[in-house]
Amino acid sequence: MFQDEASFGRINKPKYCWCFPGLRPTVPCHHVREYRYAFGAAEPLTGESYFLVMHSCDTASMNAFLQGLSSEHSEDRADLVCDRAAWHKSKALKIPENIRVVLLPPATPEMNPIEHIWKEIRKRGFRNECFKTLDKVIDRLCDAICGLSKETIKSITGWKWILDCF
Repeated sequence: MFQDEASFGRINKPKYCWCFPGLRPTVPCHHVREYRYAFGAAEPLTGESYFLVMHSCDTASMNAFLQGLSSEHSEDRADLVCDRAAWHKSKALKIPENIRVVLLPPATPEMNPIEHIWKEIRKRGFRNECFKTLDKVIDRLCDAICGLSKETIKSITGWKWILDCF
């Protein structure tokens, strides 16, 4: 499985959009810095996934994510491919027995296909919209995550070089 984290919040960045010729679209924008973090893991062969929305992005949150992933797949052994974020290498990280963390080479986010899952989630639920509350952001994030089918996850993460490894 490939693992990563992404932030979703009330601060938004205007995105390109279509409109009629001669018109300039109006896009709402605000700069409220409230975030939640989605931790996710995806399996390119089967489309299986596990996501958890957390208040922070740190070792404690990663430990909670690993515990949940381990419980969800208690009958399996998983290699979890992660980038080199500090909380992936922390001495306080508690890795469950059925999970082995494999670190990507330094500065290679392009090797992690779950980065494209975050793009898909942002495309589905976070384009040119302001959210009144952080709860609305969380609701939209959960809806977007739940809207990802196994086939969609496989099509986004099933890169040839990854599938050829298996």
